Amino acid sequence: MLRKTCRGLFALLLLVLEWTRPGLPSPLRPICDLRVLNHFIQEARDAEVAMKSCREGCSLTEAVSVPQTTVNFEDWEKKNAMAQAQEVQTGLWLLQQALGLLRTSMTDAELNGHIDTATRNLHSITAVLRSLNFPEYTPPASTAGLEGTWSASSAAELLQVHLNFLRGKVRLLLLDAQACQQDVS
Repeated sequence: MLRKTCRGLFALLLLVLEWTRPGLPSPLRPICDLRVLNHFIQEARDAEVAMKSCREGCSLTEAVSVPQTTVNFEDWEKKNAMAQAQEVQTGLWLLQQALGLLRTSMTDAELNGHIDTATRNLHSITAVLRSLNFPEYTPPASTAGLEGTWSASSAAELLQVHLNFLRGKVRLLLLDAQACQQDVS
């Protein structure tokens, strides 16, 4: 037991020494590791595929507001990081609301599991944005009049928007986040 503990502490010491070695870039913060986002994207794809095979009990009861997923890169680059974060946070909130409505209308147990996973992942992304020092998001009282939204009328359409939003605006925001930039000394 003591031998395993010593090996573990020695390995940890080597990692710390490797990271603090002068002249090397500092490691990315764990929250900046895009492999986590890639995992969320894969789970969104899985939900979309599962939805396509659903025949019964897998529809929206009403149309929902969702974020637009298209990115005009020229406009995106002109926005400051706070404006980009606000747009992503609004989109995450809209998707959480829409997935919540979808969850209440679903009767397919397998798809409910996918919807629950997608909702948890959106909450995790929101927590990552908070840890990157973006301001806390305050949702609007109503989705009416929100810029950059459109309406999804089917569950398949909602899940496609979810996937595209993660692959687009969320990825762009995390790639450019100041806290995620490596320092080269």
